[in-house]
Amino acid sequence: MALAARLWRFVPLPRGVFPGPRLSRAVAGGRGRGCGRRLRGPEVMGNLGAFKRSLLFSALPYLGFEAYRLFSQAAVVHATAKVFGVEEILEQADYLYESGETEKLYQLLTQYKESEDAELLWRLARASRDIAQLSGTSEEEKKLLVYEALEYAKRALEKNESSFAAHKWYAICISDVGDYEGIKAKIANAYIIKEHFEKAIELNPKDATSIHLMGIWCYTFAEMPWYQRRIAKMLFATPPSSTYEEALGYFHRAEQDSEISFRPMLSICRGENGLKNYITCSPTSRI
Repeated sequence: MALAARLWRFVPLPRGVFPGPRLSRAVAGGRGRGCGRRLRGPEVMGNLGAFKRSLLFSALPYLGFEAYRLFSQAAVVHATAKVFGVEEILEQADYLYESGETEKLYQLLTQYKESEDAELLWRLARASRDIAQLSGTSEEEKKLLVYEALEYAKRALEKNESSFAAHKWYAICISDVGDYEGIKAKIANAYIIKEHFEKAIELNPKDATSIHLMGIWCYTFAEMPWYQRRIAKMLFATPPSSTYEEALGYFHRAEQDSEISFRPMLSICRGENGLKNYITCSPTSRI
């Protein structure tokens, strides 16, 4: 591969991420396998990053340096969009995702928002959602991004109903939209969310993230307070329900099916009152 086509790899890495063997696409939520941990708020290296860049510049010939300078800018991705095929774009996207480069990933993928490729579209849904969750995103922007993410996920599902990741991200994005549409919409959406998590698990029984999220769904309705249950029964004849045992089953299954440990996100306590689960989602967990 030509030098310029490889230079996108020289993006600053977040703190604590070091060059080495590439993670599999599965860790980035890729096809056919489970997901790994989530890196929030990309933290670009400071002086160390500048030092590394200075070493890189001294090692590259002039044309290579110019290419690197261009590729480090936001416009670089647009300039090379027509050069890469879908597989190359996905490779770049997964690298940026693994590196925690949230903004760069969004800039890359939004250039292909009219794509007909489900793999690009569900990644764009995920990227839009990640931008929405950044601390610097205003509430107004967050709302727009949440609905934007849902639209991309919906299109991904329309393009490929056999994509487990499209089902997973459609469920996640519908859940986010519920925050803006009231309790009735939230409860109605719960059925849809469960359906798509179950479909994602059916299509990829080894996707630990979908399994874990299904466990969270079960836990959420198992711990629903009585007054919320009463409201739900007023709105729906048979509101969503689950048990702690069912949630625990999914959590254990996710733990077994993943190379990434979910232990930091799950504490299980057994007491006199029976089984009780307490879930703590780590800010660095990745879905």
